[in-house]
Formats: sequence, structure tokens, C-alpha cells
Amino acid sequence: MWQLSLLDRSRTRVGEPDAAALAGTLERAVHAEQLGFDRFWVAEHHGVPGVAGAAPAVLLAAIAGRTTTIRLGSAGVMLPHHQPLVVAEQFATLSAFAPGRVDLGLGRSPGFTPPVRRALRETERDFAADLGELRAFLTGTAEITVHPQPATAVPMHVLATRRGLQVAAGLGLPVIVGGPLLGVAGSGRAGESQPGLAALAGYRRAFRPSAQQPEPRVSISLDVLVAGTAAEAADLLLPEAWAMAQARTTGAFPALEPVAAIRARSLTPRQQEYVEQTAAGAIAGTPDQVADRLTELLDRTGADELVASSSTFDRAALAASDAALAELFGLPAGARASLRAMGGR
Repeated sequence: MWQLSLLDRSRTRVGEPDAAALAGTLERAVHAEQLGFDRFWVAEHHGVPGVAGAAPAVLLAAIAGRTTTIRLGSAGVMLPHHQPLVVAEQFATLSAFAPGRVDLGLGRSPGFTPPVRRALRETERDFAADLGELRAFLTGTAEITVHPQPATAVPMHVLATRRGLQVAAGLGLPVIVGGPLLGVAGSGRAGESQPGLAALAGYRRAFRPSAQQPEPRVSISLDVLVAGTAAEAADLLLPEAWAMAQARTTGAFPALEPVAAIRARSLTPRQQEYVEQTAAGAIAGTPDQVADRLTELLDRTGADELVASSSTFDRAALAASDAALAELFGLPAGARASLRAMGGR
């Protein structure tokens, strides 16, 4: 059966303090548990004005205190910024508070800007070696015993690019993929997504079973927003698309703005192009439209889990979108029947 998850990056909003973004993440996690989502992921960003989520282990500890059943994970901790032993200790501690509910997703993205990279003391690191060392700490096979010792396993996941897929396959770890590898934009054109599909096929072929993961496992991550009409869904997507356009044209990833404020702006042709690119890489629409597109995407990629990384300025509208997405996976009606039927793989 498929799994359905949310990824919340603690996006800041214009006119709000950063603390409000963290409080919003906490409330969204509680709501996700009530809706029946399988997992709730948070991420790590440093020195980014539009993101308050800088410390996944700390944020997950707060969420663990407000939830009881939903799995909690990082998507992810950027391993080049940390020593593997420290990460192992942090997530072993989390596991002590939420036994059997903690997942450790790991990536290797650099700091957002040169000053951030300097502040993080970034150096060249062997990602595969760090992953292996971290796994040894968590499984009790390293020369140092981690305390607190995890009462239950802390599964590791890799946020994977093409190179990351190879590393994960060699270590026998599940992957979370997004972006160009999914071929979402224009996926109806024959052959457009073939490089991404070839990379996923290569991961599955090269996969070496491990104690944690006997078979290859793929989670896919992208923005998914559901609303009553296609126009309303497009409005939900606009704040994130505008922030991405600003990041690409100014170098600063800003807080989310209200839709009305964005509509009142005069975008440059380049900014409009970037807004459209972001929209094309997301799935947004009515329930039936989203169900149809998710059916195609999950079928094409053979994914085991959908990680919806959605955000928008209006928190109430985001909560409604989350509820509609949960309903798509829970009610086999109309166009949703085929979507749900695929969950038996």
C-alpha cells in the first residue's frame, strides 16, 4: 500500500515573525496526524529568509511531544554540515521520545550562499562514507556506542539526485526523489521524462539489499495542492512560485506573500517564466485533476510514497488542501478509484 506524507519547511510569511512559521509547522503536523497521513517530514535550511526550519532534530522533538502515531522524519538533514556521530546521537534521542516513529532522511546540499557555506565550515566530504559511518552508529556496529541507544531502529533515507541514487543503491537505502527526475512538467510528451526514469531504473538494478531495506524503495516529492477549482489551486501555488522566481532573479529566497499582493505586481518576462516553470513542476487542481495526474506520476515512477512538499501563504487554505489530498487517498470515488487501486503494489 502506498504511503502519503507531508514535507513542511517552516515557510515564513510576510508580516509574521519566524516563530509563527515554526508554530504553523507544529499545528500542521497535528492536523496531518488527525487526517491519517503516514509521515510528516521537516527539513534543514540555513540563513534563508523564507525558511525558519534550520534545526530538524529540535523541531521534530517539539512535534513528537504533540503527536502519538504519525511517523516523523527529516527530509532532510544535510550530512556535510554535521559529524555523523552527532546526527546519530540527535536521532537516537528523538527515538527515545517517539520510539518506532522516527526516520532519518539525509542529503548533501551545500549552504544557500557563500557566507552560509563559510559559516558552516563546509569542506569536501565523502557522502557515501559518512552515510556508512552514521549507519554503523545507529546499528551499534561502530567502535563507539551511541547513547541513548535506540530502542528501535531509526531508518535512513537518501534525498537523491542521480549520483545520490547510485550511493543509495550501493548502501541498500531507500530514496526520496523530486524535481527533474520526476519529469512532471510536460510529462505528457513522449520520452521527456526518460532520463529520470532511466536513473530510477538504474537505482533498482544496482540496489544491494541491506538489513534495513531488502528491496529498493522510492518516495517522490513535489508540490501538490488541491482546491475546489483549478483557478483556486493556481492561486494556492502562486506564493511559492513567486518566491522561487525571486530566488532565481535576485539570489534571495523570500517569505511568502499574499496572492493579491503578487497579482498587483508587474513581473518581468524572466520572472513570469520562472513562475510558470515552478507551476509546471507541481500538481495543482481540483480533486479529480490531481487524482489523474498523481495516478500517472505514481504509475510511471513506480513510487511507494508520495511526499507532498506544498506551501502557500494562506494557512487555512493549506490545511484544506491537506485534507483534500488525504481524502483522495482514502475515498475510492470517481477518478480516485484508479489512484487508490494502484496502492496495492
